[in-house]
Amino acid sequence: MTNRIDLEIRSAFENADRIVLTSHIRPDQDAIGSLLGLGAALEFAGKQVQMVLTDSIAVGMRFLEGSAKVTHLPELPYDLFVSLDCSDTKRLGDALPQGVLVDVNIDHHLSNLNFGRINLVEPENVATSAVIAAHLKDWGLTMTRPVAEALMVGILGDSLGFRTSNTSSSTLRLAADLMDQGINLSEMYTKTLVGRSYQAAKYWGVGLQNLTKLDQVIYSSLSLADRKSVSYPGNDDADLINMLSTIDNASVAIIFVEQSHNKVKVSWRAIPGIDISKLALSFGGGGHPAASGAEISGKLAEVQENVLSATINYLKNGDNKNNRE
Repeated sequence: MTNRIDLEIRSAFENADRIVLTSHIRPDQDAIGSLLGLGAALEFAGKQVQMVLTDSIAVGMRFLEGSAKVTHLPELPYDLFVSLDCSDTKRLGDALPQGVLVDVNIDHHLSNLNFGRINLVEPENVATSAVIAAHLKDWGLTMTRPVAEALMVGILGDSLGFRTSNTSSSTLRLAADLMDQGINLSEMYTKTLVGRSYQAAKYWGVGLQNLTKLDQVIYSSLSLADRKSVSYPGNDDADLINMLSTIDNASVAIIFVEQSHNKVKVSWRAIPGIDISKLALSFGGGGHPAASGAEISGKLAEVQENVLSATINYLKNGDNKNNRE
C-alpha cells in the first residue's frame, strides 16, 4: 500500500511546477522541520515552492535555512497543495483558502482524518519529519544538508530528543543517515531543545512561580500580562510544558497560555500508559497519546477550571489507557 502511495506522491510532485506546502497553526518543531525540509528538497528539484504557515516560526527555529521564505497566505497560481503534520484541515487555519482541497496529506497523527486526495499517514512513526526522511528517495527527491537539518529538528522536537516511547531503532538509524549529511547532532540538539533566550528563561520563571499540583495533575499558567512583563516575543510557552512533564509523582502536566481574542492554548503531557489525546479531542484539539493540545475559547481562569476538572475526572475513569503502549 505504501509503495502505491509513494508512486502517487512522486507522480504528484513530478507533474507539478508550483507547489504549496503548509502545516498546522502554532507550529512546533516537527511542523517547521517537515515544511522546510520538504520545501528545500522540492526547490532542489527545480520546483517553485510556497511554504505557508498561519502563525510565525518561533524565533529559536529561524536558524533553519528557508525560514525567511515562509509566508502567511498562499498565492495563485499553484498546481499542488500539500498538508504536513496536521490531523485535520481546521488546524491549517488561514493557510488553507476556503474551498481548496488538499492534494497530498503527509502526517503521523493517529487522529488524522485522511482528508487529502493522497494520504500518507504513519501513526507509528515518531514524527512527520521522519516520515518524509524515510520516503524522500522514493519520491525522487534528494537529501541535501539543509533538508537533513530541517528534518532532524522535526525528529528531535517530536521525540523530545529520542525520549518518547515511540522512538525506535529505526528512528535512530534514520537520524544517523541524516547526520551523514554533515549535521552536528550536538549543535542541533542544543538549538532545538536546550538553548533559549533570556526572555524565555524569565518567562519560565513566571510559569514556575505559578506551578500548582492537584491530585495527579501538575499545572501552570501564563497570561498575556506575564508575557508582556518579560518581553517574551512568542505566543507559546517557550517549551516549559516539556520541563513540567519531567516532575516526579504526577501523571499529567498541563500548561495554560492566554492568547488574544479570548482564547487559551492548552498543552497536556502524560506519562506512558495514559492516552491524553482523547481528552484533548473532547476540547476540539488533538495530538498524540503522550502529548496533545487544544485552543479553547474563554477566559484564562474559566478555561483552567474546566480543563482541570475534566482532566482529573478523565484520569479516574477507565477510558484513558493507551492501548498502543
